[in-house]
Amino acid sequence: MAALTADIRLIVGLGNPGADYVDTRHNAGFWFLDLLVNHLSQTFRYEKRFNADEARFRSGDRDIILLKPRTFMNRSGQSVGAVMRFYKMRPEHILLVHDELDLVPGDNRLKQGGGHGGHNGLRDTISHLGDNDFFRLRVGIGHPGDRDQVTNYVLHRPSLEDKELIQAANQRTLDVMPRVFEGRLDKAMQALHTQIGE
Repeated sequence: MAALTADIRLIVGLGNPGADYVDTRHNAGFWFLDLLVNHLSQTFRYEKRFNADEARFRSGDRDIILLKPRTFMNRSGQSVGAVMRFYKMRPEHILLVHDELDLVPGDNRLKQGGGHGGHNGLRDTISHLGDNDFFRLRVGIGHPGDRDQVTNYVLHRPSLEDKELIQAANQRTLDVMPRVFEGRLDKAMQALHTQIGE
């Protein structure tokens, strides 16, 4: 099996803008981006042409852009598509960070491709890119157990215990990000996925 490598140039966190949503489960993508930007000693600034908060840093011989769209979740693809077109990127240059109902809090996982699974941010991004071949960092938030409760669940705060589990998983994910920046996605996946339960 060939090694999974990637040339990641854009890392996008999904969430909803505004104080009302800061601590809600649907903003788990924003939580990770904020942690990553702080870890890299960078700061976000508003970029009008993308309607998003943007930071960037240098990794080896290339710049990597960090992005938090200021659109609401169901229009996330507008900002992602605008950045991709402006910088002439391909979908496989993108790592999208989002909340994941199908993973428990404390379980973060990397993957490439796949459907949207009912996630409005993923659905809109796939629509705007015309492709689903981008990479994803799925931040586990757990499931309410009833599909009719999903909207209410993702738009509310997690319990203190769940929030601590999510934060711990995000912290562990930071440890594998150098491999992501280097393009060694298989090594990043192996390191991240074998941490679960330790």
